[in-house]
Amino acid sequence: MKSLNRNTLRVAALAGALLAATSAGLANEVQPQEVHDASRVVAVGGSITEIVYALGEEGRLIARDSTSVFPDAALKLPDVGYMRALSPEGVLSVDPTLILALEGSGPPEAVEVLRKASVPMVTVPEKFDREGILEKIRIVGETLDVEEKARALADDVDKDIQAAEKATGSIESRRKVLFVISMQGGRIMASGTGTAADGIIRMAGGDNVISDFSGYKQLTDEAVISAAPEIILMMDRGASLDAPNQELLSHPAIAPTPAGKDGKVIRMDGAYLLGFGPRTAAAVRDLSAALYGETIQN
Repeated sequence: MKSLNRNTLRVAALAGALLAATSAGLANEVQPQEVHDASRVVAVGGSITEIVYALGEEGRLIARDSTSVFPDAALKLPDVGYMRALSPEGVLSVDPTLILALEGSGPPEAVEVLRKASVPMVTVPEKFDREGILEKIRIVGETLDVEEKARALADDVDKDIQAAEKATGSIESRRKVLFVISMQGGRIMASGTGTAADGIIRMAGGDNVISDFSGYKQLTDEAVISAAPEIILMMDRGASLDAPNQELLSHPAIAPTPAGKDGKVIRMDGAYLLGFGPRTAAAVRDLSAALYGETIQN
């Protein structure tokens, strides 16, 4: 009966909020120390879900977003949609007591609807470095009231990442890397600074060749040629790689570059490569090995 009453109240609140929703964004989310009921958690953001599992607190999870694809057990949870295109109705339908959301979740209108429906939300900052990962772990641990577990996990992750980064510390000639997120319409969209791709390239000892803008943008052919990447880094989207690589390497902007001439393309699982969670140390090692082979210090 309590669950029914709570659902009834939330549906009523949702109806009103849908009419009154604004773009207030995440300004009114609760802080970790304010959360008291974390018994029914919706995790939004792949790294958030991974951290909950790494803490051994997956029993609290009742749903996840579509970017939460690891571990495999998470795929059995209801999917409330893509983290940047959440449906308030979908989130509320699982009757959560708390939403743990990675920074950037939205849209703002959906967040406002959830806030008006009285669902506590904790927003976890997203920073693309070692300290950012440790902060995520700390906040998730505080929110779930398992600070001791979070400290132990953070210590292990911290040591692992530092060791992985140290492996390329003696590399003097850094490989020049271009991260290509898409080639829609034959136009290359690549990563500048301040992105997950830029962060993982740096952590693996590489040099992002695009540094004159932040975020992801389409590049002119001339800009790609001028950047002269030695390595093209892309997400492995699960398709056969031979044909996509040939298409990429024959692109008029890629073909004249050192990467194009040498056929140097690295593809890695996107959630693993760009997740910035408990698996990042392993991703750094794998990318470092792909960039430098046996020259890295193990």
